[in-house]
Amino acid sequence: MTERLDGTVALVTGASSGIGEATARALASAGAAVAVIARRKDRLDKLAADIESAGGKAHAIEADVTDRKQATDVVNQVARDLGRLDTVINNAGVMLLGPIEGAPLEEWERMVSLNVMGLLYVAHAALPHLLTAAESEPRQVADIVNISSVAGRTARTGSGVYNLTKWGVNGFTESLRQEVTKRHVRVSVVEPGAVSTELATHIRPEVLPALIARIGQMERMESGDIADAIAYIVTRPRRVAVNEMLIRPTEQEL
Repeated sequence: MTERLDGTVALVTGASSGIGEATARALASAGAAVAVIARRKDRLDKLAADIESAGGKAHAIEADVTDRKQATDVVNQVARDLGRLDTVINNAGVMLLGPIEGAPLEEWERMVSLNVMGLLYVAHAALPHLLTAAESEPRQVADIVNISSVAGRTARTGSGVYNLTKWGVNGFTESLRQEVTKRHVRVSVVEPGAVSTELATHIRPEVLPALIARIGQMERMESGDIADAIAYIVTRPRRVAVNEMLIRPTEQEL
């Protein structure tokens, strides 16, 4: 049974494209008022306009979640302006692949800053609001969904620090789940395999051929496929928690 999200508020980071954008649309379709967070305000404004023209509710806020103050402020602003916070989708992330030897340290810092610290800042600020929402109508349950990757389960050459960040997301998610699950805050991790998004466009040109060779002619998933999975997780009845979801393209082996 799928439950509606009417009367609830969702926050989605990294919402200006890809999985974040698709998830914002899916949650709005399920009835949630959706706060879309990213750095590209023009894209957020278009997304919010699209959602509202379809009969949904959306609130676009420009913020860089790698900045602790901005991340904390935006979470609190959403809860204040929209009256509550029931669902958080920690989607913002970057994938900068390449050999460890000779890697630009700036790439490592960028991945750790966004994939780990940005996620932690948002989770830390959101948790008090989620715990409050879980005690109240209309659903008496709240959700935080952290977007990891198959790279959080399988290490590969050329993915060392990306692996590190996503394994960290998995470990943090499970620990937080154990801490708050009896208070009806469900903490879930989604681990997508190959998805057609902008992530690959951030990879250095000299590294890209190795990624293309690994993916080959594989039919990759679409952002909407992952959004469907996220929507499934957060629309379960209060008694059901989906702790972990690994999603690969049918043709992907590892």
